Amino acid sequence: MNIVFMGTPSFAVPSLKLLCDSGYDISAVVTVPDRQKGRGQKLQPSEVKIAANELGLKILQPEKLKDENFVKELKSLEPDLIIVTAFRILPPEVYKIPKYGSFNLHASLLPKYRGAAPINWAIINGEKETGVTTFFLQDKVDTGNIILQKRTDIADTDNFGTLYERLSQIGAELTIETVRSISEEKTEIQKQDDSLSSPAPKIFKDDCKINWNDLSDNIFNFIRGLSPYPTAFTFLDGKVLKIYDCEISSIQSEKPGIMFIKEKSLYISTKDNCLKINSLQLEGKKRMPASYFINSLDKTKEYIMAIP
Repeated sequence: MNIVFMGTPSFAVPSLKLLCDSGYDISAVVTVPDRQKGRGQKLQPSEVKIAANELGLKILQPEKLKDENFVKELKSLEPDLIIVTAFRILPPEVYKIPKYGSFNLHASLLPKYRGAAPINWAIINGEKETGVTTFFLQDKVDTGNIILQKRTDIADTDNFGTLYERLSQIGAELTIETVRSISEEKTEIQKQDDSLSSPAPKIFKDDCKINWNDLSDNIFNFIRGLSPYPTAFTFLDGKVLKIYDCEISSIQSEKPGIMFIKEKSLYISTKDNCLKINSLQLEGKKRMPASYFINSLDKTKEYIMAIP
């Protein structure tokens, strides 16, 4: 089966590698153009491009997916199937090219969490289970007919980073199962129930501010759902304070947003219980354990977090 693979971030890399390891013919890998990143603003390739180069695969990097030359080149490859994993929205003139259609690997149990940030929102909303879904593309984003799904539990110790990595591996396995079922013409598609859908919109910086006037459970889920990226933050003396890891303590709060030290541990109060802070980063400093951060605090001062 002749496959064109499309993806950008590290989430898509295990799927690409497993397809190659499984002997499938990848005629091209489509990814975003190199972008300027970092302090030096040097051009950097996507993680998928790096992997494709290592695998010796043909790489296409169109600026616009509707570009006539790009669409013409795709057609010339005569793909049987297009696989999309963490990429852009494909126009009909692209996803309708292959003989067997195009399918997407999505990091949620559709129809739940349609959108750009399903992993983050599943944790933020306190879900205990999530998974990955393959579905055939159609015009409306994340609404196509479901092919296969795999589930996994979300532990209290999970954060965005750990769940992202686990789902990328589970997703690679599901991708292979989906390709096999399509090539053997054994797919049993299932229509999505739109009434059960929920949004998972892209998360912007302003969305990451911690509201200490919320319940400790909600803030705990919010912090781990954004850790290690894009990272939940608050303000300490006018400086951004990112919080990567915390746990809910049995200490009851008197007033939300107060930082204090107790028995050599760092706490911040919420609407009900205090959170024990384990890992954080103050603006201008590196990420560090809270035990190191405590050494820089004035033990006689009361620190009050800004509440949005």
